[in-house]
Amino acid sequence: MPPRKPFRPDKNRSGGRTQHGSRSSETGTESGRPDHRRDNRSQEKKKTWGKERPGVRPPRDERPAPARYSSESTDSKPRFERPQSRAEAQPEYKASGGSYWIYGNHAVMAAIDNPKRRIRRLLQATAESEKAARGGSDRTLPRWETVDRAILDRVAGRESVHQGIAAQVDPLPETDVEDIAAMAAERPEAKIVILDQVTDPHNVGAILRSAAAFGALAVVLTERNAAPESGVLAKAASGALEVVPLVRVTNLARAMEQLKAAGFWCAGLAAEGERSLAESRLSGRVALCLGAEGAGLRRLTRTHCDLLVRLPTSGPIDHLNVSNAAAVALYELNRIP
Repeated sequence: MPPRKPFRPDKNRSGGRTQHGSRSSETGTESGRPDHRRDNRSQEKKKTWGKERPGVRPPRDERPAPARYSSESTDSKPRFERPQSRAEAQPEYKASGGSYWIYGNHAVMAAIDNPKRRIRRLLQATAESEKAARGGSDRTLPRWETVDRAILDRVAGRESVHQGIAAQVDPLPETDVEDIAAMAAERPEAKIVILDQVTDPHNVGAILRSAAAFGALAVVLTERNAAPESGVLAKAASGALEVVPLVRVTNLARAMEQLKAAGFWCAGLAAEGERSLAESRLSGRVALCLGAEGAGLRRLTRTHCDLLVRLPTSGPIDHLNVSNAAAVALYELNRIP
């Protein structure tokens, strides 16, 4: 192995040369490498002093809107104008203030004919809707707005059949059990439907339609755990929401006792009823009680019923949808002499 060279401090120190990476005490830069970046930054700072910083964009709200060419200009030169804002180009069709949208010919026409219903806006895809509505009502209506079907799809829902017509309406005035009892005082054969926590709006709407077809006085349901008044319910009711009162009560058992005091028999529809509805031969004022599918009538509702009746089914499926059961039961009640 060759011997190591002796350490020579005079050669390893400066020796007239500057080591790579060392900084000069006078300039503060690495020796042997001129700092052009520092000079460029200083020159750039001198040029932009007191001016707007380059490359900084103004906020989005302060940026001018891009101009667009208008073909309506009569000058030889093209005229440029600022585009409309989003609010002006696309009106807002969202219901507000407790109102909601109903749609479909029967639902909207029935709402127009109902003097108790307040209508805020009317939308149509063609002019035929306005002509049909004007022919059935003489009251003052909002101005009809002809819109694209895409807007009606958004208002009613893409899965809904709006038939090219929609209306923004307020909920109907509330009706109390006392009002129904007063109406039944002049009808000895009055019929009422009571729904115990039926939450599907399609079922409630279909029951309203059956109640209107068979002459029921009202439909009573709970405030909680029940279908709200909505466009889906109005569409399923096919106009019956405007002619059959929808009574919402806080305590269903108390409402049943009030109806009993007004002369109603409360008959609960249940599969375990001892007699069928036809065999019971109910007459006079009858309140027909129906429960939700699966759960049926609650225990407290059953105890406040005067009797439990059933529909005689004999097929492989021994139960009916609640709206179908209501229609069959209302028909049977009207058929009983």
